[in-house]
This record gives sequence, structure tokens and C-alpha cells, in this order.
Amino acid sequence: MSGHSHWATIRRKKGATDSKRGQLFSKLARQITIAARMGGGDPETNIGLKYAMDKAREYSMPKDNIERAMKKGTGELGGAVLESAQYGRSAPAASSSSSRSSPTTATAPRPKSASSSRCATRTSAASPGPSSRKA
Repeated sequence: MSGHSHWATIRRKKGATDSKRGQLFSKLARQITIAARMGGGDPETNIGLKYAMDKAREYSMPKDNIERAMKKGTGELGGAVLESAQYGRSAPAASSSSSRSSPTTATAPRPKSASSSRCATRTSAASPGPSSRKA
């Protein structure tokens, strides 16, 4: 048996999948809202909205949620104003690869660890020299 009860296993799996679907639906609704705000609420004239709606339908997003997000974007429902923004880019895309660390970057030499110096002293002390031999 995999757990205490069959319902406990189902509840745990259902909770995880519902959480993931909820996050995905929120993301798709934001995309629809932003597309509707930028180009209008008609999917025939707004290609970005059409693509966002097609993607939402592909993931089985309910029709009511799609319409609500579209109305929110056109201003019929009100609510928070969402706008598209891009952060973290200050240079053109071609030069962004130069900000990555390259393999030619010099690094400081690593100091010897205490264990390696201890081993060296033990080996030198363990092998007696010719002066300590008795003839």
C-alpha cells in the first residue's frame, strides 16, 4: 500500500496538479490582458491577443476566464493595470554574451590545504635517514 488511504493519495496529487494549473492559468490570463490592452479586444485585428487566446485554449483554460481577462485588458472590468515590461537588459543582445564569465578569466591560485602538508611531514618523519641507522 502506498499510503494511509486512497483518498489521501488522490488529494495530494490533485492539490499539486491544481496548483500548477492555477499558476499556468494566471500566467495565460496576464498575457491575454496585456495583449488586449496593447491592441484592443478584437482577436481578428489583434494578432497577439489571438495567439494568447489560442495558447489558453490549448491548455484547456475555461472560456469564462479568457473572456474575463480580455475584458480586464480592454478596461470593461477594471482592476489592476498590467503592462508589459522587460528588466535586466542594458545592452544590445549581441553584446550580452560578453557579460558572461569566459574561460579565459584568470583565477587566483589555490592555497595548499592543511591535510596535504600534514601528509608530507608524516612521510618525511616516517622514513628514517642514514644517520639514524645503527651499524
